[in-house]
Amino acid sequence: MKYRLLGNTGLKVSELCLGTMTFGKQADERTSFSIIDKAVNAGVNFIDTADVYPIPPDENTWGATEEIIGKWLKGKRNQFVLATKCKQRVGLSINDEGLSRRHIMNSVEASLKRLQTECFDLYQAHAPDPNTPLEETLRAFDDLLKQGKVKAIGCSNYPAWQIALALGISDKQGWSRWATVQPRYNMLYREIETELLPLCRNQNLGVLCYNPLAGGMLTGKYNSLESQDAGARFTLGKTGDLYRERYWHQAHLAEANRLSEFFNKRGKSIITASIAWVLAQPGVTSAILGASKADQLDLTLKAADFTLEEEEKAFCNLAWYNLPRPANPPG
Repeated sequence: MKYRLLGNTGLKVSELCLGTMTFGKQADERTSFSIIDKAVNAGVNFIDTADVYPIPPDENTWGATEEIIGKWLKGKRNQFVLATKCKQRVGLSINDEGLSRRHIMNSVEASLKRLQTECFDLYQAHAPDPNTPLEETLRAFDDLLKQGKVKAIGCSNYPAWQIALALGISDKQGWSRWATVQPRYNMLYREIETELLPLCRNQNLGVLCYNPLAGGMLTGKYNSLESQDAGARFTLGKTGDLYRERYWHQAHLAEANRLSEFFNKRGKSIITASIAWVLAQPGVTSAILGASKADQLDLTLKAADFTLEEEEKAFCNLAWYNLPRPANPPG
């Protein structure tokens, strides 16, 4: 396993981060423990979660993922870099969501309790909140740092312009800056290369990429759009709806199968290659891996020791450009 600096935090994190949103639903506690064990034995020291997990979220399981991780971490917390997120609905009250100061403060206390820790290494805004001024959110995050409840702060799913605005506000007010960004990034979705990645390189922000396998599309296991596996990401309620909207299209399937065939002929796995491709991109700190069974990590963890040849990089790079473009592309 190789390790990289997490932006300007001074923390060293494994270039493969363990994502955990399957813990508590797709993976029960025992299976979740085995997944963590396998990742840690391979050298992973970076664990990412969120208060709303597992997926798909519902009122009966809010926070269950954090509770499972907290049990596993007991007695060994200092060996790991622990990250979690807040913003999504985690209660029945009208104010049990968003990035208001009230919700942030309530959320961090609840997450600290579930994860059985006194402090988070990284605390992230899970997504933009259009109902709360950015200043309100940033000041609350700065206060968490001053209170010693978090050691670094960051965001997830924010566009480049909003991150730039947040950095400017923090600098003007003398508040601590966001140190990391968590965007969606893979061979079939490369929007962040236009503005977000250049911004992160310029400002030395850590970049933690989720969906490196495009929700499972880049595993090579789908032969047609009729072949969804029960329990797979694309079948999970509202979460499944989101993933189908992102990737469940004939053009995406065709590119995934083209890539799978290419690497199969070379005696290699599209799974390992897809994650290695993400790690090879300038500005990327870590790729977030998910699993619902421990053996699913067999091929993903190999990405830490996998180097793409120049011909392979060129072939991988074609996938994004072969996909149809929306009539009105974002931003």
